[in-house]
Amino acid sequence: MRYMIVESFRDGDPAPVYARFRDRGRLAPEGLRYVSSWVSTAGDRCYQLMDCDEPALLDSWMQAWQDIVDFEVVPVMTSAEAAAAFTPE
Repeated sequence: MRYMIVESFRDGDPAPVYARFRDRGRLAPEGLRYVSSWVSTAGDRCYQLMDCDEPALLDSWMQAWQDIVDFEVVPVMTSAEAAAAFTPE
């Protein structure tokens, strides 16, 4: 399953997130696959696209960051999935 993870940095400050990333890496468990990411123009939010077969892996990854990041997780449908789901018979 593919997920869009919207990360809001606490107090709008990305510095603690970047410091932890430099010190410890992504902290992603085996099976959680990074696809793409970008940061908002204001620098207060990061959008990450990730794949995983088990939602528990995503939960595990977010737990490593929840003290400095607020998360919103949105399941994402691929174009092929959307076409198959919404094509009239």
